[in-house]
Amino acid sequence: MKSDQRFKWISLGIIWVWFTLFALLPFCLVVISSFLSRSNASLISLPLSLEQYTRLANPLYWQIFQKSVLIAALTSLISLCLGYPFAFIIATARNRFKPLLLLLVIIPFWTSSLIRSYAMIAMLKAKGVLNSLLLMLGIIHEPLTILFTNTAVIMGLVYNLLPFMVLPLITNIERLDSRLVDAAHDLGANWFTTFRRVIIPLTLPGILAGSILVFLPAMTMFYIPDILGGAKSMLLGNLIQNQFFIAENWPMGSAISTMLTILLALLILFYLWATKGRKRGDWL
Repeated sequence: MKSDQRFKWISLGIIWVWFTLFALLPFCLVVISSFLSRSNASLISLPLSLEQYTRLANPLYWQIFQKSVLIAALTSLISLCLGYPFAFIIATARNRFKPLLLLLVIIPFWTSSLIRSYAMIAMLKAKGVLNSLLLMLGIIHEPLTILFTNTAVIMGLVYNLLPFMVLPLITNIERLDSRLVDAAHDLGANWFTTFRRVIIPLTLPGILAGSILVFLPAMTMFYIPDILGGAKSMLLGNLIQNQFFIAENWPMGSAISTMLTILLALLILFYLWATKGRKRGDWL
């Protein structure tokens, strides 16, 4: 018994040390840097200043923020529309088929998302697979301009982040009590009413969790806009990267990163409030 307790405390101690060194401490350094000043001699310097946060009111930054939120929201919505049916099929499939279907979801993680993003170029370019297929079927008569547009960025984000939507949904749908669905049918509800009034409220935690897991990375994955969007696509991730490595304005990059962390905290609080602080039926 004592050995089990010792192993428990040692494991917790290792986790907390790891969390402190590689998560909490770097975050504290970022927050502190956001209140310092830019220096040509060093990355950051005194005096303390709120200049970086006041500069966030610049219309240019707000435009980038609004565009990032819009693209991230569209990515989350498309991922939800594509992932919910797939997650429902997996969660309700027979046990012998479920491992294979789960493998199809996990397989993309076996390859670097950077490599998969470059592979999207072969799919979306003027003479790529998508345009060639549409031309062959006679749907279009000339190649579509998809690559280096916001559409290509959204397609790349959905392709890379779809598993983050599917996996939480699978876990939540598996816990769905089928007796409630049968009761709704017995009371005369059609499939749409059952889906809207029973299934969606009961799977709401999975929907919110998947949306958060897709929304935040979609705002900050800088390499996908660089590869598929070109110079025209500037999201918050690209802005932070440019502030740190091109403009070498570490206080400004830290200020934007801090604001994103606050946004993450607000979304997590919203998730906790929506899933625990309210009844599921109050949403619809």
